Amino acid sequence: MDESPLPGPLAGISVVELAGIGPGPFAAMLLADLGADVVRVDRPGGVGIGVDPAHDITNRNKRSVVIDLKSDAGPGLVLDLAERADILIEGYRPGVAERLGVGPDTCLARNPRLVYGRMTGWGQHGPLAESAGHDIGYIATTGALSMIGAAGGPPAVPVNLLGDYAGGSLYLVVGILAALHHARTAGVGQVVDAAIVDGTAHLTAMIWGMLGAGSWQDRRGVNLLDGSCPFYGVYQTADGEYMAVGALETGFYEEFAARLGLDDTVPDRSDPAHWGELRDCIAARFATRTRDEWTAVFEGNNACVAPVLSLREAARHPHLRERGTFTDKGGQTQPSPAPRFSATPGSLRRPPALPGAHTAEVARDWDLPALLL
Repeated sequence: MDESPLPGPLAGISVVELAGIGPGPFAAMLLADLGADVVRVDRPGGVGIGVDPAHDITNRNKRSVVIDLKSDAGPGLVLDLAERADILIEGYRPGVAERLGVGPDTCLARNPRLVYGRMTGWGQHGPLAESAGHDIGYIATTGALSMIGAAGGPPAVPVNLLGDYAGGSLYLVVGILAALHHARTAGVGQVVDAAIVDGTAHLTAMIWGMLGAGSWQDRRGVNLLDGSCPFYGVYQTADGEYMAVGALETGFYEEFAARLGLDDTVPDRSDPAHWGELRDCIAARFATRTRDEWTAVFEGNNACVAPVLSLREAARHPHLRERGTFTDKGGQTQPSPAPRFSATPGSLRRPPALPGAHTAEVARDWDLPALLL
């Protein structure tokens, strides 16, 4: 992978990431993709998620040093890094960073302009703050999980994208960048308390508005956007694959119906009482052709229909290939940096950081010879 530096919008910003799993590393990767100098402080023995570090894409564009925070010298080395950094990210349970000697009060005493980002599931306070948890429990507690899945069946688990990354990482990054802006203008750093429960709840703002207006029912499988609507859902094709339909607006639906081959005998879409019958009619039509055949019918028009692709298929999709949405670096397919910038593009500068591989570099660049002792 090309390691020549390219200017990103966060070039010149330095970040210390205290190694963890899940949303913290992804947030730090996003900052690194956008040009920040991210130094990941790995623990002896690692904190892996069962992935070979050489393939852990969430550690791309970073540099790694290994520091034992339980050793006599460890906390001081991290504080030396924090003193030179703009941002620090940690994802421990509440109180752990303080017990290790690298909590926000100690770090901000060394560097009053520091933005100290804390990533947890439950947040820094509340009855569950010190309890263990994972993405699925956080999105369950916020009500988000209850909305996903068919009526009469269990909720469908959306991998860990909704909680860990949308409700967690992205809110941490938004908070960090807002606090960084404040630190640059006011000269004062602060603590960013990013909790997955808070971010995930925030993502449901539109649904809460619809609920208050009476246009959303607080149960699964009966609403416009939860898959129960016959013109907003997925349908199986003749080869056992699926097509996704999002023909919400009247004009889009009319084109969808015409291309699908629905005639005037199908039920009126405006009456939810007949949605079940309409769904059966649509399902019967989709079952007559393969996914690729239907893709050819619908692609490039305004019917708002798309094939449901696997990860590897998505990387080969013509539109995504032309845009470079995915890239192949070092023999590994991965998403390209996002979003895009016209003047300061993000880039892939380094492969996933192997634990401790950049100790000498960081010691030199951050003027910390003690790292080498």
